[in-house]
Amino acid sequence: MTDEQLTAEIREANLTYLMLAQSLIRKDKAEALFRLGISEESADLIAALSPVQISKIASGNMLLCRFRMDDDVVWNLLTNHTTRKVDNDATTKLHASILMAGRFAESI
Repeated sequence: MTDEQLTAEIREANLTYLMLAQSLIRKDKAEALFRLGISEESADLIAALSPVQISKIASGNMLLCRFRMDDDVVWNLLTNHTTRKVDNDATTKLHASILMAGRFAESI
C-alpha cells in the first residue's frame, strides 16, 4: 500500500467514524457515550458538526478513532485466546463488554 492509498484509507475511516458517531449521538446520547467511549463534551461537539465540518475534520491524515482494548485480558476475551477456553463465545464477549463498560465508567 502506498502512502497515498494509506492516507485515503485513513480519511475514509475518519469520515465513516464521524458520520456514525454523529448518528449514534443524535439517536441516543447515553448509549453513544458508552459505545464510542467518548466524553459528553466530545459528543456534544460531534453532534453539532455540519457536514462541511465533518468532511474537513475527516480529511486529515491522523486517524480519529482508537482501540479501547488496551490490555491483554480484553483482547484475549474478544479473540477467545485465554488459557482456560470457554466454549461459549457469547459468554466471553459479554465478559469483555462488561470489562470495557467498567473502564468507561471509571474514566468518567
